[in-house]
Amino acid sequence: MRLNLSSQIVLNKVPVDIYQPKTAVDRSELTRYEKIVTDIFPKTEDGASHIADQVEAEIKARQREGKYCVLGLGTGLSLTPVYSELIRRYENRTLSFSNVVVFNAYEYFPITDTTKNSSIRQLKDRLLDHVDIPAQNIFSFDGTIEQDKVQEACRLYEQRIESFGGIDVMLLGIGRVGNIATNEPGSGLSSTSRIILVNQLSREEMTMSFGTNEPVPPCSITLGISNILKSRKIFLVAWGEEKADIIRETVEGRLTDAIPASFLQTHNNAHVVCDLSAASKLTRIIHPWLVKSCTWNDKLVRSALVWLCLKIGKPILKLTNKDYNENGLTELLALYGSAYNANIKIFNDLQHTITGWPGGKPNADDTYRPERSTPYPKRVIVFSPHPDDDVISMGGTIQRLVTQGHDVHIAYETSGNIAVGDEEVTRFMHFINGFNQLFGGDKDEVIKNKYKEIKTFLASKKKDDPDSRDILTIKGLIRRGEARTACTYNNIPLSHVHFLDLPFYESGKIEKLPMTEADVEIVRALLREVKPHQIYVAGDLADPHGTHRKCTDAVLAAIDLEKADGAEWLKECRTWMYRGAWAEWEIENIEMCVPMSPEELRAKRNAILKHQSQMESAPFMGNDERLFWQRAEDRNRATAALYDQLGLACYEAMEAFVEYKPL
Repeated sequence: MRLNLSSQIVLNKVPVDIYQPKTAVDRSELTRYEKIVTDIFPKTEDGASHIADQVEAEIKARQREGKYCVLGLGTGLSLTPVYSELIRRYENRTLSFSNVVVFNAYEYFPITDTTKNSSIRQLKDRLLDHVDIPAQNIFSFDGTIEQDKVQEACRLYEQRIESFGGIDVMLLGIGRVGNIATNEPGSGLSSTSRIILVNQLSREEMTMSFGTNEPVPPCSITLGISNILKSRKIFLVAWGEEKADIIRETVEGRLTDAIPASFLQTHNNAHVVCDLSAASKLTRIIHPWLVKSCTWNDKLVRSALVWLCLKIGKPILKLTNKDYNENGLTELLALYGSAYNANIKIFNDLQHTITGWPGGKPNADDTYRPERSTPYPKRVIVFSPHPDDDVISMGGTIQRLVTQGHDVHIAYETSGNIAVGDEEVTRFMHFINGFNQLFGGDKDEVIKNKYKEIKTFLASKKKDDPDSRDILTIKGLIRRGEARTACTYNNIPLSHVHFLDLPFYESGKIEKLPMTEADVEIVRALLREVKPHQIYVAGDLADPHGTHRKCTDAVLAAIDLEKADGAEWLKECRTWMYRGAWAEWEIENIEMCVPMSPEELRAKRNAILKHQSQMESAPFMGNDERLFWQRAEDRNRATAALYDQLGLACYEAMEAFVEYKPL
């Protein structure tokens, strides 16, 4: 069973020689915009293995010399695949850590002896406890000391590093604001080890790294930028498209304390190691025509023309030969013969993505339409990771599908219970207790006892304590009720509303359980029951909490199994990926775009607002301060505005989709 198919989704097939140049000359040409050596790999596992090779070589070289190998280590989630690969090599007896000395890059402050989520505890759980490194060779800042002793402790920590000859290899992740270790924006090039206040966004990332509900301490004791830059070799690791923007700023942007990772540009042996998703905003990946001669395909041509239009402020059909020549696109003139021919080709391609019939228009020529006219009506399943992603990401399209007579099912993959605030539980329990007193004569002992029990629990609950199973159940019921209300608003019968409650989600914590065959079989059973002609899944893989990716992996794995079994229904089925909650599709990748009128956009907002628990009190908003209905409207309007800028039809808003083709 393939449980990670989402990692193999490739929207723009990047030639290998662009992300892995064959010669030094090729690398020099391709990386002209890059100020740090950047190694790009198609998959996370490949990148992790590459770093492990370098670390292993360093350790063994020091062993041959009879010396210690000194490692500086961070604890971010990005480093977990690297640590897993190092553990594998140790277990296979190809690598020993007996001569390794480790310095932890940072520690949270203040912590107590009972704090579970210290940085050194994470490092031990992910690497140190699984290899043969001597305990006396492990050093970390002490987060339990008094604040007035921190400065002296930092000085001694730096002296200890120097006593071992300095750090040979430093392994670091990068935060979404460009922080390395916990050097937050504003950290200077000359900064040394110190206590630092951790900003809110970084603390959210750390909470995810902890994977528990225990709060992150407000401060950290960290190696400074100058300490990090003294390392003989540095690896900065990043995976996934959520890191693409900050990797571009770090690697190609200017040197600035607003992005502390950019200071690695000054180091002569610093390497950024990332996968294609994290590298997707680098010039050689997103705009390869600026660095080399290209092998042009339709998507690359579309990307180039959209870039050109936005750069010079012209719609597609007004681009001239001169515009192409002056902006490095002469190859396209040779390919198409003239700007006019290229303009018409891409204009028509984009025009054909627009449709008011997402389920296909019956009795129509569908040669240039995104969806088939038959069968009609279609059976449709919309898979929603949480109980509101459906209306946030494709609420307008759902309305169209229902109005146009299709048989629409909504499948909510997780309960979404941890995203409900305690005040919502209190409000509903007050209602239930009051209802019982008014209409039940206060006779129902189950309600009375449960009300008292939950009231007592919430009164004694400390901030970020895990919820009891009863409270998680109530929170799940709250979200179910909201989802049913939104579906009823969209005229979807409740018999077509499915709550899958995938087991991986039910950890009661931010960090979820591994997605397994049990999750996939639940999805597969629904697919076999409905036998859909259309499937919609979340393509929002930048979701920082990872739930969207796991949910999509469950659906894709189920489809993969059905395909292997030769399921007849799958031959007439198409799978579409939506976005909206965390990002939007790039226009060069859009294959279906569904327009909305002002009234339809308002109806979409109303459906989102039915999820009352997820309005202003929703706890997991990420680094975007807008509420989810605001994000959805802004992104849908921005997509429509982009089509308008390119000279196509002008709509109020648009929802975009990309087709998933089973591997």
